[in-house]
Amino acid sequence: MSNLDIDWSAAWDLDPDVRFLNHGSFGACPRVVMEEQVRLRAELEREPVLFMARRLEGYLDEAREALANFVGADSSDLVFVPNASTGVNAVLRSLAFEAGDELLVTNHGYNACSNAARFVCERAGAAVTVADIPFPLQSEQQVLDAVLAKVTPRTRLLLIDHITSPTGLVLPIARIVRELRERGVETLVDGAHAPGMLELNIEAIGAAYYTGNCHKWLCTPKGSALLHVRKDLQESVRPTVISHGANSPRAGRSRFQVEFDWVGTDDPTAFLVIPTAIEFFNSLVDGGWPTIWDRHKCQALAARELLCDALDVPAPSPPEMIGALASVPLPPGDQGAPSGAWDVDPSQRVLFEMHAIEVPIMSWPAPPGRLLRVSAQLYNTMQPYRDLAQLLPLE
Repeated sequence: MSNLDIDWSAAWDLDPDVRFLNHGSFGACPRVVMEEQVRLRAELEREPVLFMARRLEGYLDEAREALANFVGADSSDLVFVPNASTGVNAVLRSLAFEAGDELLVTNHGYNACSNAARFVCERAGAAVTVADIPFPLQSEQQVLDAVLAKVTPRTRLLLIDHITSPTGLVLPIARIVRELRERGVETLVDGAHAPGMLELNIEAIGAAYYTGNCHKWLCTPKGSALLHVRKDLQESVRPTVISHGANSPRAGRSRFQVEFDWVGTDDPTAFLVIPTAIEFFNSLVDGGWPTIWDRHKCQALAARELLCDALDVPAPSPPEMIGALASVPLPPGDQGAPSGAWDVDPSQRVLFEMHAIEVPIMSWPAPPGRLLRVSAQLYNTMQPYRDLAQLLPLE
C-alpha cells in the first residue's frame, strides 16, 4: 500500500460519510487532543480562581515553550492569539500610519486581513497598494518581482501570506522579507496555514511580525494561534483588547507577554493543548513530523495531478511552491460576484449535497474565474481525490 493510502482517519471524529478534502478552511481536531482539552476544562471549572489566577501563567509558559521550539522561535518573542486574523489586526492597529503612507498587500491575500489593512489605512489617510502575483505562474521569482515592483519610498509595511489561502502557494517568504528590509520596509507575515503544514523557522525568516494558526495544520482546537514579534518592536505592539496588563508591570516579564496573556476572561484551554498536539502527531507516524510534512506535499501534488489531468490543464505552479494545499483553475462559472464571505459556488453545493465531497470552489481572481482547492491531511487517502477527479469538469 502506498504511504498516501494509509488511513489514519480513526484518530479523528470526522463524519465517515463525507469525503472531507477541505482541512484548510478550519482544520479538524483529533480525538486525543480534544480529550486533553476536556480534562483541562474540568480542572478549570473545579476551581476557577486557582486555575485562572494562580496556575494559568505557568501553563501558558509551558505551552509557549513547546510551540516556540516547534516553530523555530524564542519563547519570549511569542504570544497566543485566537487566530491569525487577530494577530494581523493587533499589529496593524498598533502601528501609527500617516497620510501618504502605503501599506502593500498582494492579490493572493486573505480577504479578512486585506479588510483590516483597508480599515487602518482609511482611518489614517494612508493607501493600500496591491502587488499582482500571477497565477498560474512558473517560478518563485515572479512572486518577488511582483512585490518589488510595487515598493515605493512611501511603502511602510508589507502584509503578505506565507501560504496563500485561495491559490495554495508556498511563497519564498524569507527571501521576500530580506529584500524588503534591505529597502527599509518591514513585513507582517500572515502564516495562517504554516504551523504544522511545513517545517517552520520563524527566527530564520526574520520578519518583523509573524502570525499563524495552530488550529489548522497543527490540528489544535479552534481559537489557538500565535503572534511572533521581533524584540525591537514588541514595546509598540498591543493586543486588540486592552486589559489589566496595561498597568500591571511584572519583574522579569515583558509588557508584550503580560498584555497578550490576559485579555479578559476566556477559555484558554485551546492554547494549553498545543504541546499535546505536537507530541501526538510526532508519535503517530513513523518518522514524526518530517514524515508528515513530506506526505502532505506528496499527497497534494498527487491530487493536483489527478485534477489537472481531468481538466486537461497544466500544473499552475512549480512543485516547490506546494505544501498541503493545491488549487487548480476551473472553467469559468456563471455565478456573479459573491454576496458575502460564505457565499457558496453552485458546483461546490452540488459536490457536497449530491456526492458528499467537501471541497471549496472559490471565485478568483474575480468572477467568472474560479479555483478548486484541495487539502492533504493524514486522514485523507487518495481515493476521494480520484472520486472528485471523475466528476470534473464542473459546469
